[in-house]
Amino acid sequence: MNAIQEVNESGLPRNFAVDYSGLTREEINASSQTTFIILLSILFVYFILAAQYESYLIPFAVLLSLPVGVMGAYLTTYFLGMEANIYFQIAMVMLIGLLAKNAILIIEFAMQRRAAGASIVDAAYEGAKVRLRPILMTSFAFIIGLLPLAFANGIGAAGNRSIGTGAVGGLLIGTVLGVFVIPILFILFQWLQEKISPKKEVEALDNA
Repeated sequence: MNAIQEVNESGLPRNFAVDYSGLTREEINASSQTTFIILLSILFVYFILAAQYESYLIPFAVLLSLPVGVMGAYLTTYFLGMEANIYFQIAMVMLIGLLAKNAILIIEFAMQRRAAGASIVDAAYEGAKVRLRPILMTSFAFIIGLLPLAFANGIGAAGNRSIGTGAVGGLLIGTVLGVFVIPILFILFQWLQEKISPKKEVEALDNA
């Protein structure tokens, strides 16, 4: 596409023009929408988490853990010499949901432990410790299920490999590093939440 664009700009003979069809045309039309779709996905995740946690700060502990997996997806695709095409972009939207699920599992339990009276650090540690096994089980099961896409051959192999490689690399790196990153983010934003909105102690008033 870049080579064709360079030839087009250098000057084609009169009565000649350049146009695209098929997958290339779809990719050009969708390229301008990718950023909007990803930002819209993140925005929906934020509002849902804000309602679930009844906090505008705690959802950032989930959202800020996502770039780790996104970075893993881009690095895996880059080092394997593949393109960040429209199939890879689909995998990115799916990856956001999968990585957010891992963070939600840890933070939800950590908030329960904090509500039970544990310190913020202990609550984060317990959340990561207790949820480690289900996170690893679900993530690696999904990764193994995507391996046929990552090693696909035949017709449509390029698209299948783009989806599989991006999702596998992002989920693998995001899961391994997320176990350490998510508790740290929870500690930070839970501390900020309690600084901004300290819990009010309820005093029992016994009036006859």
